[in-house]
Amino acid sequence: MTNESGKPSPKQIQLGSAKLRSFFIDHLNRICSAKAHLVAKLPQLNDEVYFKDLQLAIRETVEDVEKQMARMDVIYELLDATRADGSIMGLTGLVDDAFEAIAAQADEAELRDMSIIFYLQNIESMEMASFQVLQMAAVKLKNKQIKQLLQENYDEARADRTLLLLIAAKYITK
Repeated sequence: MTNESGKPSPKQIQLGSAKLRSFFIDHLNRICSAKAHLVAKLPQLNDEVYFKDLQLAIRETVEDVEKQMARMDVIYELLDATRADGSIMGLTGLVDDAFEAIAAQADEAELRDMSIIFYLQNIESMEMASFQVLQMAAVKLKNKQIKQLLQENYDEARADRTLLLLIAAKYITK
């Protein structure tokens, strides 16, 4: 059955396990590569951060991302797959754009820190969305351990996002 545009209806679309596995690994590669880029870049900000609690949040975020990457390594092992560099132009572009915006406000410490919070919030939101979609795919792949590891990554990303939001609220409403 097709819809008015001649395309299959969503109920008819079936992803075979090989296609789904390929999709899953490809997108896991993307998020893992983006996280590696983020871990390499974030520590560069710490010396420039004005808000002390933001310094702590950045350090915590780096630690959490490293834990998330370790969990993703376990997922690769469970899938008998090897991590490969994923296409990350969009994700690294966001990180690099963030660094440009932050540098543009180098003379205004408070605005620079708010830019850091703004971009880190956006990055955490993208990570959360990615983990949610991969969790749905893990259900279809019938792997509860992978789903659990992704849930832990999602929970950490959500906690980091909440922490950044609290820091932003503290300084905006001061």
